[in-house]
Amino acid sequence: MAYRKIKQGFKTKLWQLLRMMYPPALRWIIALIIIITLATTTFIVGLHGLWQTTPIPPSQIVVSILSDPKTFNYALSQESPNIFGFTYEGLTSENGVTGELEPALAESWEIANDSKTITFTLRPGLRWSDGQPLTADDVVFTYNSIYLNERIPTDTRDILRIGTSRALPKVREIDDRRIQFLVPEPFAPFLRTVGSLPIQPAHVLRPLVETNDVNGKPRFLSAWDTSTNPKDIVFNGSYVLEQYIPAQRVIFRRNPYYWRRNLQGQPQPYVEKIIWQIVESSDTSLLQFRSGGLDAVNVTPDVFSLLKQQEKRGNFTIYNGGPASGVTFISFNLNQGKRNGKPLVDPIKSRWFNNLNFRQAVAYAIDRQTLINNVFRGLGETQNTPISVQSPYNLTPSEGLKVYDYNQEKAKQLLQQGGFRYTDQGRLEDDQGNPVRFSLITNAGNKMRESMGVQIKRDLDQIGIQVDFNPISFGILVDKLSNGLDWECHLLGFTGGVEPNNGANIWAPDGGLHSFNQKPQTGQVPITDRVVADWEQRIGDLYIQAARELDETKRKALYAQTQQITQANLPFIYLVNPLAMSAIRNRVQGVRFSALGGGFWNIYELRLQD
Repeated sequence: MAYRKIKQGFKTKLWQLLRMMYPPALRWIIALIIIITLATTTFIVGLHGLWQTTPIPPSQIVVSILSDPKTFNYALSQESPNIFGFTYEGLTSENGVTGELEPALAESWEIANDSKTITFTLRPGLRWSDGQPLTADDVVFTYNSIYLNERIPTDTRDILRIGTSRALPKVREIDDRRIQFLVPEPFAPFLRTVGSLPIQPAHVLRPLVETNDVNGKPRFLSAWDTSTNPKDIVFNGSYVLEQYIPAQRVIFRRNPYYWRRNLQGQPQPYVEKIIWQIVESSDTSLLQFRSGGLDAVNVTPDVFSLLKQQEKRGNFTIYNGGPASGVTFISFNLNQGKRNGKPLVDPIKSRWFNNLNFRQAVAYAIDRQTLINNVFRGLGETQNTPISVQSPYNLTPSEGLKVYDYNQEKAKQLLQQGGFRYTDQGRLEDDQGNPVRFSLITNAGNKMRESMGVQIKRDLDQIGIQVDFNPISFGILVDKLSNGLDWECHLLGFTGGVEPNNGANIWAPDGGLHSFNQKPQTGQVPITDRVVADWEQRIGDLYIQAARELDETKRKALYAQTQQITQANLPFIYLVNPLAMSAIRNRVQGVRFSALGGGFWNIYELRLQD
């Protein structure tokens, strides 16, 4: 009503003004011009407001990770999560469902009759994320100057060593698109091993590899750490790193120069951005997913029933890929070495840990079925071997693999046979009267591992062993395992896959991930008096032998021996594998979930439908 009065008053005043200024013939024309002008201005202002307040949001998928990335330099990376699955590709890739080898940067490859010369042909027109051409020179640089360069302390070199001589392949450029690899002897896992390693940009990194810092070390060793501006890093994968805010998020943006196209010739990937929210608690991640803040979340057994009830209302699907491809275990520090004259492990405890009866007793004392029932809510399976259940080389108990079914009495007998004794109060002591007590660490924030640690502590208490369970931050834990080497027992896991040789650096006594008896890596303070057990060396030798064996039946038999030795000597005490499950919003289309690849292995094919 007030508006109509103001409008009517404005019209009256306007007409009175026109009557004073213009003759009758012009009054209506001038009035019409004024009205049209006001209406047009109002329309334009309205459009401007619309443009200013309703921008089109980018298509994006938001997920969470438990901890910050540790480096953006692939060659120096030892941990997960890392950014490289999105940002880099190698010559070949694996299908996330079938595990079959597929072309990636290389469109084809040829293997000579002697199996010692392998020639890759790159796809035409490949480019880096800065628009520069990706050629054979980049491939040769990546191998000769980074992965095979002894001045670069990279775990990658361990899985490229061939035969008892531990020789490395030779790599040479034929022309801009063809690269030839020469191996000293047949190497069965060659295509999967070499093909999966990310290719690095020679035009950016070569100067950093070839020049030294003030300490005489390659500048490459300090390149592309997490403080580096993402704009200064060059990628070849489906996404590039756009932004990293420590303790908050990692943002990936679609790589405009990525090579993949769909059948209609449209560029892939389709989703513009991937966002990793850094959330150090799985409970918090679950809350964020349920409130709509995340598009996907790993489904642990303890939350499966809750999410299953909300599946329809929350408009998401829980995907089940069967047993996870990785392994979970506890491991004792068997390193008897000294650093600066001081033992890495308390000598009293080191004697316990290196006592086979002690390790076997601990294996028998852990109630895996209760872990499955209580911690995993029935959604898990026992794991008895380091090789993934999806691998054709996995050895099963029915094929003769030794297992440690829960048996407290057997555990106590082994301890007594190993020289331990029980007090009147039922506490375990060694032969010198030292109470048996050690520290068990795991990464804080992983709710399932924390629950497992609590039960392991309770189980071992039943055989008189006191465990100090201490979840710590992942960064501190990694530093202890790879640098300090001063830990006692840890609860952790390794990722898995089809090819056992990808774990060669775990089993080679000098390997970068030989964590239960770690040798210092390049640049670290040396240690003395380190001892490599015969069985430990035997596993490393068998991995070498299996890698050169081209007959699949014989190769499987060799890996069977490695699994039998690991189960007999227990450098890792394997526990339970959960089912690989993820809840993913239904707006994410094209998901082909599997235990091997997860939900986003085919990220380039995924579309969003809101």
